[in-house]
Amino acid sequence: MNYLGDWGMQFGLLGAGFGQFGSMEQLKQNPLQHLFEVYVRVNKEVEQNEGIKQNARDFFRQLELHEPQAVSLWQLFRDITVKEYQCVYKRLGVHFDVYCGESFHQHGAQEVVQQLQRKGLLTTTEKGTGVVDLSPCGDMSSVCTLLRSDGTSLYLTRDVAAAIDRREKYGFDEMIYVTDKSQENHFDQLFQILRIMGHCWAKRCRHVSFGLVQGMKTRTGDVVFLEDVLDEARARMLHNMSQSNTTKAVDDPADTAEKVGISALIVQDFKGPLLSDYRFDWDRMLQAQGDTGVFMQYTHARLCSLMQRNEDVKMSTFNPSLLSEQTSVAVLQHLLRYDEVLIQSAQDLQPKHLVNFLLKLCHLVASAHKELKVKGSEEEVAQARIRLFMAARAVLSNGMKILGVTPVQKM
Repeated sequence: MNYLGDWGMQFGLLGAGFGQFGSMEQLKQNPLQHLFEVYVRVNKEVEQNEGIKQNARDFFRQLELHEPQAVSLWQLFRDITVKEYQCVYKRLGVHFDVYCGESFHQHGAQEVVQQLQRKGLLTTTEKGTGVVDLSPCGDMSSVCTLLRSDGTSLYLTRDVAAAIDRREKYGFDEMIYVTDKSQENHFDQLFQILRIMGHCWAKRCRHVSFGLVQGMKTRTGDVVFLEDVLDEARARMLHNMSQSNTTKAVDDPADTAEKVGISALIVQDFKGPLLSDYRFDWDRMLQAQGDTGVFMQYTHARLCSLMQRNEDVKMSTFNPSLLSEQTSVAVLQHLLRYDEVLIQSAQDLQPKHLVNFLLKLCHLVASAHKELKVKGSEEEVAQARIRLFMAARAVLSNGMKILGVTPVQKM
């Protein structure tokens, strides 16, 4: 499920900002860029202009009251955004079964407020906001706000409603939220509220947080859209391929560059602990040697080439005792760890285990490729070595697909 932040005061700002700075023509030409520009501009203006801040509150209030003009503009923003997202997700090979958003839970949020009131858990402050006390001693030393003074809901209120709705709809065994680490406190509060409301299944909700990418820039500037990053990764990879002496002739260089560029991004992102911030580096990420997605793709393509060059080797017999060299044994022992690595990745929800397993496999295969000759070897030895390389390719290809990387046959 892709849960969209499609409701809240940010849409009040966007609605008020679009009324003042927006252009329908520019919105059609470059939707995300134009909405972003409007949002940045209105956020700057609101710091000095109380009138715009009030306009934003009024627009969001109109949304919550379902006034047609406000809802119509909001729906336009939402539809355009989802359509643009889907194009980028398609490039990444990402599919979501459900697109849902905060807007879907606005009525549920009011029901949550009523439930909390009935249970005596919601307290109205002097400012008129509705808060829930999460302090261990019940002394209001740790409270979270679920209702603004004007009666509108907050992100947290809608998340409580969304969790309850998903439990009723899907009856899940486990619910995993994946967001950046700045929301850790938010999810701590969410799970606490669900527990004090009496939802014992809250203990089966988990938050997987990820760190920030630092220093990410494209040639067009400091503010980075994912589509621009994918375009630049493809362009840089295409350039590198054209300059390389080892590049094979491929049917569609741009498509190969796209796949290899995306794999470079994914491997760089997943190589370390998800929670850690890391510094983005184009040159390091696109290196053909070293622990990169490019090296992973190069290894896979090299194995495919090896298979094609040795299609004439008969596979009628297989004598594993002929794989007694230390290089062969190292590859075999590493392949035996594959299921263990998958289980570990699934248990702690960290892709780094799989990424680093595959990168080590690539290094072992590179050594084996140098030392274990197929051409010119005795027939049984050639058969055994081909089997070894076939097994390595199968595991590498399977692992890459699990990471969302499309293996290339030639590069």
